Amino acid sequence: MPLKITLKPHEVILISGALLKNGEHLTQFTVENEVPILRQKDILTERHADTICKKLYYVVQLMYFEPANLAAHHQTFWELVRMLSAAVPSTLPLIDEIGQLILEDRFYQALKATRKLITYEDELVRNAHERSHNLLKNSEGNPLGSRH
Repeated sequence: MPLKITLKPHEVILISGALLKNGEHLTQFTVENEVPILRQKDILTERHADTICKKLYYVVQLMYFEPANLAAHHQTFWELVRMLSAAVPSTLPLIDEIGQLILEDRFYQALKATRKLITYEDELVRNAHERSHNLLKNSEGNPLGSRH
């Protein structure tokens, strides 16, 4: 099924491993065959994969664009999954969804599901920050944190 794509001026898109940058004008084109495609906003570089969930996203992205290295990417993915599920068991429902999509070779959908996992990770970190901030605020002036 053909895919119609509209690129904004200077927008970047990754198509089947080729990084394309649009010129100064709005551009429209149609991709006639099925190939891996990601818009700039969905591309994650290895340098920016700085959390375990972002590392998972990066590995799924590699699966999508590098099918020749699928076995190695699968191994890395499942190692990260074991670490994440042991550390944060509440991620298991999302991990199961992502894992199933990967087993079905539905990598674009797996990337979308992994975005949800990154959002969940962000929420966990934000909540932990708020709790630690509140604990510090409540224990100000009392080095042991107890109230008298």
